[in-house]
Amino acid sequence: MTRREIFHVAGAAMLAAPLAHAETVPNPKGHLGMGCSPTALGNRRPAATGGGRGASLSPDDLIDYCHSIGMGGAEVGAPPTDPAAISKMRDKLQSWDMHVIFNVPLPRTEADVELFDAGVKAAKAVGGYGLHAAMTQRRYEEFTTVAAYRQSFENNQKVVALAEPVLRKHKVRLALENHKGWSAVEQAAWLKRLGSEYVGVHLDFGNNVSFLEDPMFTLETLKPYIFSAHIKDMAVQPYEDGFLLSEVPFGEGFLDLKKMVDILRAKDPNMVFDLEMITRDPLKVPMYKDSYWVTFADMPARQVAWIAETVQKRSSKKPLPTVAGLDAEARKKLEEEYNLACLRYARQNLGL
Repeated sequence: MTRREIFHVAGAAMLAAPLAHAETVPNPKGHLGMGCSPTALGNRRPAATGGGRGASLSPDDLIDYCHSIGMGGAEVGAPPTDPAAISKMRDKLQSWDMHVIFNVPLPRTEADVELFDAGVKAAKAVGGYGLHAAMTQRRYEEFTTVAAYRQSFENNQKVVALAEPVLRKHKVRLALENHKGWSAVEQAAWLKRLGSEYVGVHLDFGNNVSFLEDPMFTLETLKPYIFSAHIKDMAVQPYEDGFLLSEVPFGEGFLDLKKMVDILRAKDPNMVFDLEMITRDPLKVPMYKDSYWVTFADMPARQVAWIAETVQKRSSKKPLPTVAGLDAEARKKLEEEYNLACLRYARQNLGL
C-alpha cells in the first residue's frame, strides 16, 4: 500500500465563515491569563513594515493591543535598552499585571555575545518572564540532504552554547520553540546533553504535527524542559500530496487543550501560555512526496500510523481557515475574530 492509499477522506480548504463580532474579553487571571504571540497578530502589521510574516508590531504596540482586548501578556521582539524606556515598559507591565517574553537575537559568533548580553540584561530589567527563540524553518521544505540538516542542527547547538553563559550570568531563561526543525526526541536529547537550567523549551502545541507526532507525545517528551508555551488548536484535512494543517479557533480542532494545559500547569503553576492562532492559508505537509522523507529515514512507524488515523477519522468537517482573496482589512477583521474566540474559550474552558 502506498502512503497515498492510507487516506480515504477527501477535503478542501475554503473560506472560513466569520465568528461573532469582536469585543474585549475580561482578564481575571492577571499575568497568568493567556497572552499573545506576534504571529497571532500578523495581519495587524502596519503598512510601513512592507508586509511579510516577519514584519511585526513594535513591542509597545503589541503590549498595548493585548491589554486592550484583555490578554494577560505578550511575546514581543527585543526589549528597549534605554533606561527611561526600560522603566516605562516595566511600570506599564506591572500596572497592568501582564507577563512579557522577549525575542533577543541569539549570538551567532563570539563577536555577537556582547550585544546579546546587553539584550538579556535589558530583558531582566524590564521584568521579562524569559526569552523565546524560534531557530529553524520547516525542515521538510528547507533541506534536500541529511548532511545539510545535520549541519544546521550542529550550528543551532553552537549558537545556544554561546548564549548559555550569558543566560546563566543574568539568571534569565531561554525557551527554544519546537519550530518544525527538530523532532521532540532530538530536541529533548540535545537539552539533556546541554544540562542547563537556563535553556529549555517553548512548547508549540501543534508544530510537530507536521512531523507526524501526536501532540501529547510531543508534550510528554519535552515536558521536563518546558518553560512556556504557544497554545493553539489544530485541524487537518487530506490533500493530494499529504495533508493540510491549520491553526483553528479553540475547540474546533483535534487537540485536547484542557488536558495539555492541566499537565503543564501541574508541572509549573506559574507557566505562561501565549496564543498563536495564526490566521493564514492551510500549510501543506507533503508526506506522499519522497522529498518529505529525506531527513526522516528513522521516523517510527507509530507516527505514520497516528497521522493516518487522525487524517482519516478526525479531519475537520468545516472548511479550514484561509485568507486567499481577502484584502488587508478583511484579514485583520478575521484574525481578530478568531483571536477573541480563542480568548473566550480559554476563559470559559481552560482556566486561562
